[in-house]
Amino acid sequence: MRSLYLLLFCTLFSFVAQAQLALNVLDFGAKNDSSALATTAIKEAIAKASQAGGGTIYFPPGTYLTGPIHLKSNITLFIEAGAELCFSDNFDHYLPMVPSRWEGTMVTNFSPFIYAYEAENIRITGRGTLNGNGKKWWAYSEVHVKNSPESKWQKEFHKLNKNVLHPDLPGWVERGFLRPPFIQPMYCKNVRIDGITIKNSPFWTVNPEFCDNVTIDGVTINNPPSPNTDGINPESCSNVHISNCHISVGDDCITIKSGKDRSGRKEARPAENYTITNCTMLSGHGGVVIGSEMSGDVKKIVISNCIFDGTDRGIRIKTARGRGGVVEDIQVSNIVMKNIKQQAIVLDMQYAKTDREPVSERTPRFSNIHLSNITAQGEQAGYLNGLEEMPIENVSFSNMVMETKTGFDIRASKGIVFSNVSVNPSSGPAIAATNVSGLQINGLRTAAGFSGSATLKFNNVKRAFIANCLIMEPIKTFLEASGNETEALLLKANDLRLVQNPLYISDAPENAVTLEK
Repeated sequence: MRSLYLLLFCTLFSFVAQAQLALNVLDFGAKNDSSALATTAIKEAIAKASQAGGGTIYFPPGTYLTGPIHLKSNITLFIEAGAELCFSDNFDHYLPMVPSRWEGTMVTNFSPFIYAYEAENIRITGRGTLNGNGKKWWAYSEVHVKNSPESKWQKEFHKLNKNVLHPDLPGWVERGFLRPPFIQPMYCKNVRIDGITIKNSPFWTVNPEFCDNVTIDGVTINNPPSPNTDGINPESCSNVHISNCHISVGDDCITIKSGKDRSGRKEARPAENYTITNCTMLSGHGGVVIGSEMSGDVKKIVISNCIFDGTDRGIRIKTARGRGGVVEDIQVSNIVMKNIKQQAIVLDMQYAKTDREPVSERTPRFSNIHLSNITAQGEQAGYLNGLEEMPIENVSFSNMVMETKTGFDIRASKGIVFSNVSVNPSSGPAIAATNVSGLQINGLRTAAGFSGSATLKFNNVKRAFIANCLIMEPIKTFLEASGNETEALLLKANDLRLVQNPLYISDAPENAVTLEK
């Protein structure tokens, strides 16, 4: 019993001691009327807490002008409701440059606004606001400076990245310089960001790199139309939990990455064990995106219970030749998509157009990707585009209702399954497939008239099974098959009573299709 009392006493003492280390930045000389730069005051508060083993840095209501904040282990930033940290747009304040990662390439660059390196047990919390004041950064990044004198920041970047710049960052050499991420912990453990509002990021907003056990909960991110201001980009991390967030940004809302090309393969650190749930995404290029920087692999990802309303795309997985890496074991379920401007679902292995090449470490791969319980309204239901030398493999769509202008377009893929899917495009086929093998369509429902097109349009499709499909409006043709490589297509137990011609075979072997009652 005595040992139990001692344990309780020690636990209580530890809690009280920790609670006493709540350091108010005003006590260190910070001004909450934005009249003076608070960078030094915040740094001193963090140093004092760190020397004591950790603590909470408290920002009471008001507006704070600051440069970069570097967190240490066991430090919490608590930003009270009514408090706003407004980050300086003086680029000199983010020097000296620090080890960073920029779009999947290891670099030395401007300090991120909130940065941590090899720290653990760090947290950013509260109901306050972080304002990145990004307009000046956006403008400078978009200026074409090829024929202009190098700025002092460019010169410093070039000096520190001589072995990186040209081979790994093509296209950016001739543009201003690399903007820093807003929040970037690197090689950290036990990272938590919750409750806060973030706006006007200079570049990617929340960008953990090589971290383990990351929780992002109840965060609101608002960036206006602006270049590359992604919302949450956990890259090469493990055990990531993103929930209850509201995101509207200038690029992708949530993106999962693991490094780019040579640099990503060298680090060889996958993004794995991620859960994304209960989030809403509004403006953005994509709702939840994987890639295109995925050279270190992306594995074991669950995305569920989210709403995308007004994004350009919903679920998007993208890569290109040269990336290498594997995307596999992805589960997406219980998603509502509205007002999608382009595709609801995209799996694209030719994000950058390149010529076919032999399979090597440069060749990416997509496999074991499963999507279910999705409703979508927008431009196109889905687009799958594999590589000739490495088709997309083992993808399933089940229990879906797609009300879109066009249906699914599937290319260079194998082992694709549709089960209990309703597709009602206003034009074109419900499913078009080119150079696809092992296609299974079971329980397709449609009430579309297809504007003269067939419900299914296949070109060079091998080994397909189409069963239990229901056509609910009169149409001319159910399946149009073409291509001299088309073979072994079996139609069975489909309700085609409203179809004028079940089959139309053009430029394909006559025995390629078998129609059974």
